[in-house]
Amino acid sequence: MTTDSLTPPPLVDPDAEGCPPEQRRDLQQRRLRELVDRLLRADGEQAGRLRTAGVTAGAEVTLDDLAKLPTVTKPDLWAHYPWGLLAVPRADVVCIHGSSGTSGRPTLVPYTAADVAIWADVMARALGGAGATRNSVIQVAYGYGLFTGGQGVHHGGLRLGATVLPMSAGMTDRQLRVLADLRPDVLCCTPSYAIYLGEALRAAGTDPASLSLRVGVHGAEPWTEGMRQQIESLLGIRALDIYGLSEIIGPGVACESLDSAGLLNVAEDHFYVEAIDASGHPVPDGTPGELVFTTLTKTGMPLLRYRSGDVATLAGPAAGSPRTLRRMSKLLGRADDMLVVRGVNVFPTEIEAVLLADERVSPHYLIVEDRRVPARAELRVFAEPMSADPATAEALRAELTNALRERLGVGCAVRVVEPGTVPRTEVGKARRLLRVAEGEELPTPWNSLT
Repeated sequence: MTTDSLTPPPLVDPDAEGCPPEQRRDLQQRRLRELVDRLLRADGEQAGRLRTAGVTAGAEVTLDDLAKLPTVTKPDLWAHYPWGLLAVPRADVVCIHGSSGTSGRPTLVPYTAADVAIWADVMARALGGAGATRNSVIQVAYGYGLFTGGQGVHHGGLRLGATVLPMSAGMTDRQLRVLADLRPDVLCCTPSYAIYLGEALRAAGTDPASLSLRVGVHGAEPWTEGMRQQIESLLGIRALDIYGLSEIIGPGVACESLDSAGLLNVAEDHFYVEAIDASGHPVPDGTPGELVFTTLTKTGMPLLRYRSGDVATLAGPAAGSPRTLRRMSKLLGRADDMLVVRGVNVFPTEIEAVLLADERVSPHYLIVEDRRVPARAELRVFAEPMSADPATAEALRAELTNALRERLGVGCAVRVVEPGTVPRTEVGKARRLLRVAEGEELPTPWNSLT
C-alpha cells in the first residue's frame, strides 16, 4: 500500500489535536500546576523532592522552569513497590497494569477510572489518525494482561466506536482464519509479530491483496524503516508506529498518523515531553535525547518528569497537517541499550538499519555484545539470508561487515546463519540484543557459531 493511497484522516478530537500551540501551552501550564498541587497533597516521595527543590505550591511552577525540577526513574518505582507512588486512596484504583522488571519484580501502575478514560481517548485519537473509523474492524494481536498493549488498543477501539477483535498474541492459525473470515481493516500487534504473520500468510499461499487489511499499528519494541518495508511488503498494508509505556499510560502516548510525515504525534495535552542529554540538560529539536514525560492529567500514579530511558528526537507539528501536536521520531534505542564498543556508541537500531537495507537479509537477526574478554569487547551480528545459498553467504557476510563498519565506525563480527536459525516469537517482544559478560557463555545455538 502506498502513502498516497490513503486519504489523510479527520481529527477524532479537533479541540485537542488541532488546538493552536499557544493555546495548548496555556492548558499545559494550568495542568502542570494542578499536577504539582496533587503531588504535594499526596505527600509522597515526589512531594518530598518538590519541597527539597523549594516548591510549596503549583502556582510557583512554570513550564519554562520545568527542567529545573527533580526527575523520577524506574528504580524509584521499584524502590516504592508496589503502592509507594500512589496519589489517591486505594479504593479509587480500578485496574493495575505493568511491565516486567529486574529479578522478577514487575513495575506496577495503578489506574483510576479517570486514567482509563484518558487512555481510551488518546488511543482513539491514535487509531483515528491511522485511518480507523467507527466502521472499522480492528484485530488486536497484542497480548492482554498486565501488559498494556492489548487492553490499551481495546479501550481506544471501543471509544472510537469500532468493532474490536480481542485476539491477543499467538495462535497464528486462528489469527489467519479471523483475517480471512471477519475481514478486519486494521491490525494492531508488535512489528516482529506482523512479520511473523506475513511469513505465515506467504507459507500458506495467501495473497495479501485478498485480505481487507489497510493499515497496521505496530509498537512495543523499537523498529526501523527497513522493518516497515518488510511489513508493508508481506501484508500489503501501510505500517504505522505507536509508542507508549505503562508508567505514563500505555500505548497512545504518541502515534504516527497518515499525515505525520513519518514521525509520531505526541498527545501533549496529557503528556508533556522533553528530550535531555546524559547530564539532564534539554537538547534542541532534532537532536537525540532521552525522553522525559510529565503526566499532566493522570491521577492514580501521576509522574513529574519521568525519565523513560527511550532515546528519540523531537520536532514541531507536521507542515500542512491539521494536527498541531509536537512529534517524536521513531525510537533510536534505549539509553541502557546503547552499546559502547572500543569507545564508539552504537544503538542496535543502527545495526538493524544496515541489515534490512540489504534485500538479501531477512528481518530475523541477533546482536551480541560480547564482553567475555573485557579488554577485547566485540559486537557479533548473526544475520539470516532470505534464501539458503551457501555459495553467496561469504560474499554477503563480507558486504555486511563493510557496510556496518562504514555506518558505525567500528568493526563487527558478522555471521550469516542458515534460514530458521534465529528463534521466532508469537508472543511478546522479539529478542534482538544479547549481552554476554566475563565468565558467561553464549547460549545455544550461538555458542557453536562463534
